[in-house]
Amino acid sequence: MNDPAQRLTEATRRRDHPNLRPRDAATLIIVDASGKKPKVLMGRRHERHSFMPGKFVFPGGRVDPADVRLTVPEELHPAVGRKLLVDMKRRPSPSRARGLALAAVRETYEETGLVIGTPGSGGIATRSPAWRDFLSHGCLPSLSPLRFITRAITPPRRNRRYDTRFFCVGAEAIAHRVETGSQELLDLHWLTFAEALKLDLPSITEVVLEELEARLRASGLPQPEAPVPYYFMSNGRFRRDLI
Repeated sequence: MNDPAQRLTEATRRRDHPNLRPRDAATLIIVDASGKKPKVLMGRRHERHSFMPGKFVFPGGRVDPADVRLTVPEELHPAVGRKLLVDMKRRPSPSRARGLALAAVRETYEETGLVIGTPGSGGIATRSPAWRDFLSHGCLPSLSPLRFITRAITPPRRNRRYDTRFFCVGAEAIAHRVETGSQELLDLHWLTFAEALKLDLPSITEVVLEELEARLRASGLPQPEAPVPYYFMSNGRFRRDLI
């Protein structure tokens, strides 16, 4: 893999939008390693979206206040929680770290109908319609299998800016599947890495795919303590640090 930070810098185009503060967001990459070649779930964003229209992406989206307030019986691995707090903007807190992971789980459910969790009911109180719908399937969100694998902040002067944490999880963490009429992601497909990399992808999605494929080849799904690449712009160029 050539220098990913350099590639991201070259792909960046200056925009004339106001310099917005990045919003917390989260993405979940589900890896199905049951076949000869691992596959990941991706979908295409609608052409009417103002942010990355028509691009193929992983399920995900911005953090909702309900994600931060929700408490769950199965927490993040402590190493994952610690890494999420590194350089967290504004007011770092364990609840915000948990909220990032929960946002990835919730958005995945809303966009794909896949419930990442364990069978169970009760013990979780929420007014969020999305979380109530998730819980109605007799499953509780499960955070311990999630691995934090990449962080990336959208460059300045874009019409949307996100501080996105990319998580991955094995497909065995899927507890339930329901039909969904999501308008967020179209053309959902399980794809090998080679197939995915041929699609119309955002630059950061391409980089994350290559990072994850290299890890899977070397040692399987990343361990909680594994270093996390962190991409952000500094002095007009992308940097790749490790958390």
